[in-house]
Amino acid sequence: MSPPQWVKDLKPSPPQGSDLIATEREKSQISVDKLSNFLFTKEALERQDRILAILKSEEVFDKSQNYFHGRVDRFKVALARAKRLRQLQVKHNWNADDYNVANELISEPGPYGLHSSMYLTTLRGQGTPEQQKLFLEPAENYEHIGCYAQTELGHGSNVRGLETTATWDPQDKTFILHSPHLTSAKWWIGSLGRTANHAVVMAQLIINGKKYGPHPFVCQIRDMKTHEPLEGVYVGDIGPKFGYNTMDNGFLLLNHVKIPHVNMLARFSRVDPETSKYVHPSSPSLIYGTLTWVRSTIVLQSGGVLARGVTIATRYAAVRRQFQDRDAPSGTLGENQVLNYTMVQFRLLPLLAATFALHFTGKAMMALYQENQKKMQLDAERISNTARGAGPEETHSGSDLLADLHATSCGLKALGSTTAAEGLEVCRRACGGHGYSSFSGIGSWYADYLPTTTWEGDNYMLTQQVARYLLKSARAVLKGKAPNNDTTKIFTTFLQKQDMGAAHDILGSDSDLVAAFAWRTSFLTFEALKHRDAEKNSWNSLLVDFWRLSTAHSQYLVVKNFYEALQSESLQRELDPVTIDVLHKLFRLYALTTLEKEASEFYSSAAVTVRQIQLARTKTVMKLLEEVRPHALRLVDAWHFSDWQLDSSLGRKDGKVYEDLFYRASQLNPLNGLTIDPYPDSGVLIKNDESAKFKSKL
Repeated sequence: MSPPQWVKDLKPSPPQGSDLIATEREKSQISVDKLSNFLFTKEALERQDRILAILKSEEVFDKSQNYFHGRVDRFKVALARAKRLRQLQVKHNWNADDYNVANELISEPGPYGLHSSMYLTTLRGQGTPEQQKLFLEPAENYEHIGCYAQTELGHGSNVRGLETTATWDPQDKTFILHSPHLTSAKWWIGSLGRTANHAVVMAQLIINGKKYGPHPFVCQIRDMKTHEPLEGVYVGDIGPKFGYNTMDNGFLLLNHVKIPHVNMLARFSRVDPETSKYVHPSSPSLIYGTLTWVRSTIVLQSGGVLARGVTIATRYAAVRRQFQDRDAPSGTLGENQVLNYTMVQFRLLPLLAATFALHFTGKAMMALYQENQKKMQLDAERISNTARGAGPEETHSGSDLLADLHATSCGLKALGSTTAAEGLEVCRRACGGHGYSSFSGIGSWYADYLPTTTWEGDNYMLTQQVARYLLKSARAVLKGKAPNNDTTKIFTTFLQKQDMGAAHDILGSDSDLVAAFAWRTSFLTFEALKHRDAEKNSWNSLLVDFWRLSTAHSQYLVVKNFYEALQSESLQRELDPVTIDVLHKLFRLYALTTLEKEASEFYSSAAVTVRQIQLARTKTVMKLLEEVRPHALRLVDAWHFSDWQLDSSLGRKDGKVYEDLFYRASQLNPLNGLTIDPYPDSGVLIKNDESAKFKSKL
């Protein structure tokens, strides 16, 4: 299928994409290297480049056929890559950060994904020293391959409703794991379908007929030599999905499977084998550390996830030309760059601003998580209260530190993943017809990321937990017994000023813009509290209000974190005035476009006036788009995505969009290796099959 010479000689009509891209970069004086180093650190970027060079030299990581493989082939290739990645980790003595960087560069979920994250994390966090010796060491050496089996066919976010049981047998001192119903089947469990031989199974602990809630149990599910399921175990892959098809998400049913006493992870709670008594955790809140860590990580990653789509769409919008500007001078030749259209800017540039807002928020979220983990460990001995409700916000055990962290991680996980997922689709559409091609690099990335909006807590469900925390905080403020944190401070300020009004100068003051978001959160919180406590409305009737409240609070946190990042000494020290000025414009663009979308709540809460909203919409935002526009290419360049990582024709750094699209379609496409018989009366389907020539080697 090598093209004839006359095809090879063809070029896109001028101006060339590479020239357009180069001209775009010349419009801005932003130092891409300095901004990249500030966002990620020089050391992290050097590590990324070093690991990228290693991966590109390995044939198994060749991406040329990624978009052509079917489900089975995709899994086989992913498995081969996962094995080689582990070999490289050992060969180069990579630590966990190195390994994670390699995974990010490969940019597909692999069959070891849940082993290297949830399985190892759970064993480290909830296993005793004895159990870590027994289970963690072989898992870290990849002698055991594990997964985290929590979600069930009939239960997802409601962990307390899980049906799988673990019944204590005092006679032989074992636990009996059992799936009593079809809906008890573990479902959606990553790495379980074909890969894992062990699982941490979340099951309802039962002692002498009494339930003690879900607890983690290590269960071997496949033979270590044959890899066939063990007796009483029915396990398999759940089938093709909207995306994520390089991962073997699986199902698991257990039929009275006995496991030893030591297999119940017992760092925080256990069953005394001699007395059969349940030993309560000294600090139940610590049990939720793994889930909180995962949510915090999702917040941290959401900016980078969105940035991939924004990078591709922005670069393509700089190369793609469509129509002429209606107001262009007479005689102007050529079509207009798509990025020059304000409607395109209005769709893409606020998302560009959101990538930075989410990045700074993610870093703040992880810092909060680390701080809370240290304090929770110190507090563990003195905190003891076993009265537990439906979730961590009701444990009353971890002081207000965990409640604050839990609510923050829930709200920001919901907002961050929703913003990233919805933003990727906006980016795809902004690429026009070519955005629908797999070669755009956005569609597959969107499909693989989309489950993030529902796993580790469905985004709508999580908002209830945020609202519960905010209502609890508001009650504490009203009673004069509130802890000293940011949430109670903004509530107190609101109560002090609500009668005289807010008078926020959102168009002239960055700090006032942050304060307007805080005011809106406070107003919605006390409104919800009135509906719940004074008017006695049912919880269910207020769920939409709670979703709006959680969204408002989370948007406030993102705006606040972006603002505080711009005030940091490190920013003033590491970046030049031009770049700092552009980042301030991005802050205002993110905050004001968000405010505009939520205008009714800002107005009804009296945080701003109608005139301010009108001016923000018609004047300020449009001016900010115009001011950010020249810097768009350099701003996306600062995310430091390599072409190999993006795997996108439209997002090529050199602008050679159309050459790459044509090359992939004509010379990499296995379907072009088939010569078919098109006539309906013929029983022959394929006359000649040379598609194997296109397939990359494992």
